[in-house]
Amino acid sequence: MTEPAPTAVHIIGAGPAGLMAAETLARAGTRVIVHDRMPSVGRKFLMAGRGGLNLTHSEPQESFLSRYGPAQAAITDWLDGFSPDDLTAWAEGLGQPTFVGSSGRVFPRAMKASPLLRAWLGRLTELGVEIRTRSRWSGWRGEALVFDTPEGERLETPAATVLALGGASWPRLGSDGAWVPTLEGAGVAVAPLVPANAGFDVVWSDILTERFAGQVLKPVTLTFGEQAVRGELVVTRYGIEGGGIYALSAPLREAIAAEGTAILVVDLRPDLTEAALAERLARPRGKDSLTNHLRKAGGLSPVAIAVLREIGDIPPGFEKLAKRIKAVRLKLTGIQGLARAISTAGGVQIDGLDPALMLTARPGVFVAGEMIDWEAPTGGYLLQASMASGVVAARGVLQWRASQSPDKTPA
Repeated sequence: MTEPAPTAVHIIGAGPAGLMAAETLARAGTRVIVHDRMPSVGRKFLMAGRGGLNLTHSEPQESFLSRYGPAQAAITDWLDGFSPDDLTAWAEGLGQPTFVGSSGRVFPRAMKASPLLRAWLGRLTELGVEIRTRSRWSGWRGEALVFDTPEGERLETPAATVLALGGASWPRLGSDGAWVPTLEGAGVAVAPLVPANAGFDVVWSDILTERFAGQVLKPVTLTFGEQAVRGELVVTRYGIEGGGIYALSAPLREAIAAEGTAILVVDLRPDLTEAALAERLARPRGKDSLTNHLRKAGGLSPVAIAVLREIGDIPPGFEKLAKRIKAVRLKLTGIQGLARAISTAGGVQIDGLDPALMLTARPGVFVAGEMIDWEAPTGGYLLQASMASGVVAARGVLQWRASQSPDKTPA
């Protein structure tokens, strides 16, 4: 007697990409089982929302897509299937109104991830999605998926599989990159996982770190090569971090890997021209110390003055001083590791996937989210592309299953 064909699609990884794939499939009437190795789901999603959950960005499409660098062509297709407007409407459909901040970023009014996640899990339950926690995928045995669970080893034969295992950033929250050797063993090309949106090392003096670690330089303009970004920097004991540096993390990381160091140029007064700043500095300072003069006439904060002094003696002459303030050269000597990175670059290479995000090396297995080789700065771009990839992979599953049984509608 022939065994009945499996009907459940198994999704491995219950982050935003995996849960979005689950919702898309369940809405199409597919039986869905989601696995996550952690005791609860969406842990990195919740962590990302602690400072205000940035859902997406409202900037024009051309600028938005440019944030994805070499992966732009592929991600353009993903966002055609699930756009920033779609994501905003999805959140509001879960009872979470949104607003656009002054930076153009889109947030839920609650500013937290937890209300959105609770509403989302409630919807998935209503759609019949089964979520199994403490279920860690360890590979394949023939066509079966192998899971390590508290009850012991469990085998599942899927109708199709979506892998949404994340990269390797913040591994304590569940994404540890342990899937890499398993996929490589199956003939899948995987680019090395490296930190993205991470801080960089700078050798500060003890005085600076003791007095100013944790303080913010803003607004500043950061320049590396031909790229310039306006934002902010946070001075840390190890160096610098913050939204401004994250936007340049890819080229800086590559430069450090190739040369050992990279020079970041920081404009401490981006709102003033060099000539206008020199004119202000030329004003008589009277009995003010140089530090007070830099604060009053130059408009520099104490931490900005400390960074200015850190790179060398204050140059004589107002023109030279203005030039220095407009182009502080920081030597970056390294990048923080995966455990401190917000996201990951590297992963399953895009040329090993078809347009529906199915592995060419293993038909019926689809990939979504951060475990694919792409990266983007913070600002809504990470979550947008991750969730869009979940939609694309789920639709790919539906199409593939239909192609396997052309006379039947996928269950």
